[in-house]
Amino acid sequence: MPGTGERKDPFRGYNFKVEVGGITRAGFREASGLDSSQDAIEYREGVEKLTARKLPGLNKYSNISLKWGVTDDAELWAWRKKSIDGTVERKNGSIVLCDDKGEEKVRWNFVEGWPTKWTGPSFNATGNEVAIETLEIAHEGLEKA
Repeated sequence: MPGTGERKDPFRGYNFKVEVGGITRAGFREASGLDSSQDAIEYREGVEKLTARKLPGLNKYSNISLKWGVTDDAELWAWRKKSIDGTVERKNGSIVLCDDKGEEKVRWNFVEGWPTKWTGPSFNATGNEVAIETLEIAHEGLEKA
């Protein structure tokens, strides 16, 4: 009886790294917002049947959200601070999914990204959780490589 081929298990979502042009920070707890959408635009001319055509609209991309444990590394805050001060610095970057050996398997590249929102940690004297910061990056395109 012939085999069904080589088994291909899916990669696990916890083994990833983030690359943002010129920022060397690598350890993140979570990266999300890797999606794109395109609205359908309905269009009809008066001489056509009573059904509207559906034309493709503009491509839209959600903000990428990065979460990490607070340390004394201030590179991402410094990038956000430039935007707050009125100097938007755009960077290209990647979210890279790795296998269990740490080898790169899938890469999502974003272009013209800039930090649109920073959220600081919540504090609770009775808890034992790690303090988490969040940065949202607006961008103008996403490609899976």
